[in-house]
Amino acid sequence: MLMQNWYALVTKPQAETTARLSLELRGFPTLLPLYRERRRWSDRWKTIERPIFPGYLFCEFDPGARRDVLTAPGVRSVVGLGAAMEPIPVEQISAIASAVAANAPLAPWDYLTAGERVRIAEGPLAGVEGILAELKDSVRVVVSVELLRRSLAVEVDGQSRVVLPVP
Repeated sequence: MLMQNWYALVTKPQAETTARLSLELRGFPTLLPLYRERRRWSDRWKTIERPIFPGYLFCEFDPGARRDVLTAPGVRSVVGLGAAMEPIPVEQISAIASAVAANAPLAPWDYLTAGERVRIAEGPLAGVEGILAELKDSVRVVVSVELLRRSLAVEVDGQSRVVLPVP
């Protein structure tokens, strides 16, 4: 039995959704976290969904399926060091999936290297670990994908309680 890991895939420009759909049709589990953004069109305002990590998509597969993944429309490459693919830790994928499933407001966030790590103890985001950040009058937990040096911020509401620090 081969070990399946989560990997970050580089997609063609603005082809994250195409790549996700083609990979799912081939039977690969994917994760494409999206956020909502209000954009002004010439005659109206419209809410659109955009990828939190533009140009990237997460996919679970075993290394032997690399060719099947790379030949999917919209996929350019697998993130790694040289020709070696670098898996994303399952804890980071789980934290992102939990943030998406909680239907809390999400937003892209600059990658942070400093700050206190926190774990949410209660509420729909219980167990999610990240870096605590404050923005205006809201508290957010920033979840990072270290390999991509990208992050997402999930707003922590009154139902969730943040516990400091994470060892």
